[in-house]
Amino acid sequence: MKLIIMTKSTFFVEEDKILTALFDEGLDNLHLYKPGAAPMYSERLLTLLPDECYDHITVHEHFYLKEEYGLRGIHIDDSTTPVPEKYKGRLCRTVSLRDNIKETKRKCDYVFLKNVFADIDGEGQASLAELEDASRRGLIDKKTYALGGVSLDNIKLAKDLGFGGVVVCDDLWDKFDIHQQLDYKELISHYEKLRKTIS
Repeated sequence: MKLIIMTKSTFFVEEDKILTALFDEGLDNLHLYKPGAAPMYSERLLTLLPDECYDHITVHEHFYLKEEYGLRGIHIDDSTTPVPEKYKGRLCRTVSLRDNIKETKRKCDYVFLKNVFADIDGEGQASLAELEDASRRGLIDKKTYALGGVSLDNIKLAKDLGFGGVVVCDDLWDKFDIHQQLDYKELISHYEKLRKTIS
């Protein structure tokens, strides 16, 4: 099972240090997700990270960054937005149970199935029965990663449902107060627990 970490949606002072520490701990796939932010802020964050991290980073916006920094790939946050013209490289998308997941998976390296354990966009959290049905129909497999409310407590359930990976955001970033803390040992320790749980 794969573990993907998604950045907080906002930038913060210690972010580059924490991300570098996560890469040092073996983070293999980081999704740079800063919706609505100006590209210069993403560029600044990338310049603060070691060059060897770049091929472990997938970008959700400002797709030119993929070529400019030699990033891992791009992520499109829905199932219908066209792929940028002449784009070649790793591609992933976010899908819902209402989308044609099989068709989308054929054209992607992997997909995020949203609202698995939490409603993240107002469409409603998937029920266990819906997820079990999706698993039976082959919609959930090694190319489908669980997104939404993934935590240490439900990774085993995601594995049992047949997800090929999980996307962790709040469960990790809640371990660090961006306004008051400088010490991020608890966050790194939590990342290590996440890694052990998926293996």
